[in-house]
Amino acid sequence: QVHLVESGGGSVQAGGSLRLSCAASGRTIRSYGMGWFRQAPGKEREFVAAMNWSGGSTYYADSVKGRFTISRDNAKNMVYLQMNSLKPEDTAVYYCAVCRTLRVVTTPTGYNNWGQGTQVTVSS
Repeated sequence: QVHLVESGGGSVQAGGSLRLSCAASGRTIRSYGMGWFRQAPGKEREFVAAMNWSGGSTYYADSVKGRFTISRDNAKNMVYLQMNSLKPEDTAVYYCAVCRTLRVVTTPTGYNNWGQGTQVTVSS
């Protein structure tokens, strides 16, 4: 069983940057696609970014494309989300998760082993 812990969230002003980290323990994640999702108050959990097991393929929500970058370090069992040019609408709790399928998907139902989340707040 993989245990995921997110960190790096915080409060920033619009236009600022944050780097989220997702530390995996209990089992290596090198064979799995990984994803980042977010959930704002009163809204459903939505896809942000994902990466296949090797890091060779990445996927982004249209709302973050060009601003966010997902990366991974399989040797360290870590996944990252670099967030630049942050906007107030990026405010949410951000979660990382393990993709359950061989092919990376962008729906929350395709993921498990969710972390506890890290809060990102962007003020205008």
